[in-house]
Amino acid sequence: MTPASQARLRVNQLGSSAPELGCYQDEPPQMASGSTGKSGYLRLGFALRGQRSVLAQMERRVPFLVQRALYWDEMLPQMPCVMAISTAGCVLQGDRLAMDIHVAPHASGHVTTQSATKIHAMENNYAAQIQTLNIEEGGYLEVMPDPVIPHSGSRFISETKITLHPTATLLFSEILLSGRKYHQADGGFNFDVYSSRISACYPEGKPLFTERYVLEPRKQPLNSVGVMGPFDVFGNVILLTPAIHHARILARTPAYYDAVAGIASGVSCLPNDCGLIFKALGKESHQVKAAIRAFWCVAREEILGVTLPTPFLWR
Repeated sequence: MTPASQARLRVNQLGSSAPELGCYQDEPPQMASGSTGKSGYLRLGFALRGQRSVLAQMERRVPFLVQRALYWDEMLPQMPCVMAISTAGCVLQGDRLAMDIHVAPHASGHVTTQSATKIHAMENNYAAQIQTLNIEEGGYLEVMPDPVIPHSGSRFISETKITLHPTATLLFSEILLSGRKYHQADGGFNFDVYSSRISACYPEGKPLFTERYVLEPRKQPLNSVGVMGPFDVFGNVILLTPAIHHARILARTPAYYDAVAGIASGVSCLPNDCGLIFKALGKESHQVKAAIRAFWCVAREEILGVTLPTPFLWR
């Protein structure tokens, strides 16, 4: 079985066995779930060639699209930067998406998206996504996509599986908005289900951590005390890196809360000395993006000895 076929099988099984999606198993009348155009696959392989890394392998199936790797990071000119593009423009009911990223020994790579991922309203079924990240000895990978916007009535399940060598580094970010809060007919916290599971292990199979959350705002309001409270944007960053870096990053990332500005953030240790987890809550997406960028900058400086370049005007 090819990697693409294996990924398709995994992503189809993901949603069918999830209890939170038990009442959303009906098939869309327009196109069956996972049919051509709704079963996306993307495989990226980064490898070291001389003094710089390259995108050595790329396989895709619509709606995924990847253009050539660019070297836009002036602080890490040897690192290829790849933008994952969706030709569909959004995530629709019945979509089944899978992404595999492999980083060879001592190679590096940066993966982002072309814009926010919009999960449209659904009358039938749900959308599912599986991401598999494998970083070998001495590898360095940044996965920094734009925010996810779950529209009213949407259902989405995602699973991210990470296999990481003890000497490798992964910076994995996700930003979740409450919805289109300035859209009168949609508002915020009106999606049906948003389910996420992230887990990591060493190559020999030793588990490192698992984080899972299931959001069902129609059953349990998210804008309540102890959940999101007054905030509308959630940021989550997983930093897996050798333990020698942890204390310095922690010391430079104090907890922060500003009720007037509407931003809160903090960092803590993951189990098994495998890394750190940074979380941010904000009223607006730009606040959470700025908090994540500050943490990203500290991580780079302490791990690689380089900072971040000036952000693009449109980012």
